[in-house]
Amino acid sequence: MKPSQHLLVRAARGEEIERVPAWAMRQAGRWDPEYHRVRQGLGFYEFSERVDLAIEATLLPRRFGVDGIILFYDITTLPVAMGLPFQLLNEIGPMPDRPVASLADVEALDPNPAPNTYQHILDLLEGVRTRLAGALPILVFAGAPFTVASYCIGTGKDIEATRRFAARQPEAWNALLAKIGKATGNFVNTLVAAGADAWQLFDSWAGKLTPAEYDDWAQPWHRSIMADVTGAPGILFVKECPYLDKVCSAGAPVVSLGAQHDLARARADYPHLVFQGNVPESVLRSGTVAEVEAATRACLQAGGGGRHILNLSHGVDRRTPVENVRAFLRAAGVKEPG
Repeated sequence: MKPSQHLLVRAARGEEIERVPAWAMRQAGRWDPEYHRVRQGLGFYEFSERVDLAIEATLLPRRFGVDGIILFYDITTLPVAMGLPFQLLNEIGPMPDRPVASLADVEALDPNPAPNTYQHILDLLEGVRTRLAGALPILVFAGAPFTVASYCIGTGKDIEATRRFAARQPEAWNALLAKIGKATGNFVNTLVAAGADAWQLFDSWAGKLTPAEYDDWAQPWHRSIMADVTGAPGILFVKECPYLDKVCSAGAPVVSLGAQHDLARARADYPHLVFQGNVPESVLRSGTVAEVEAATRACLQAGGGGRHILNLSHGVDRRTPVENVRAFLRAAGVKEPG
């Protein structure tokens, strides 16, 4: 297969680029009035499984001139395929219909769900590929085992509750991490084989772990999944993680930085890596257009013009003004189509 020549993918491979590519986590989402129009008031899972609507939502950011399109679905798509149904609750987040509570519950999950259990994602990928006709690269994603397992046991971002479960049920907890880890590599490989150009591994809550917990519950799975998926460049995102050395040693060719990190320092310390980010999401949410533009220019300067993919410290907040997203991309030198 001929290597992708898309700007974003070339940047992810560390190649020479004519400008720094830009996209944003959650670039298709609740901050965009057009997204609400497309969603038509449907529940999240019903909406995401309506492939025609999910295609429209996925492609909405194209009108702003982004350099990559990330498919619209949720990290709980995989555990649902493994046999654990979820609901998305307002102000709470994903919640399993019946949280994993024992080793028997873990053993009931399928470690290698057949692709037809997430056929709507494959259909979404194919539909977006058809609509884009090669104009932009397509990113896919998966949740890392620690974060996904936290949702599977019903604790989500409540780290203390997750710790209590792991202390009470260590065998079940470690088996759950292992099963999700195996399933994740297979899932991403299937999507890459179906035409995805790049992918991101999200570990939203691992940055709250102690160093020892991170070494046990996060780092091994980052390494194993990154090693498993070789057909497209991978991006590792651990939200506001204080352990940059651990993130940078996980084998990911691209590391996504939080607002707490110094991009220029990271580039100097890890010159072999490509970095993604790290305009503070809070500036887009609450800043003026001028402040957004200034933060974006400062980030590009810190990035040095190469081995860098412009993005945010994490996802676009639902309260973010549309004009601030436009300002972010405009300052990056991105041109809106038409």
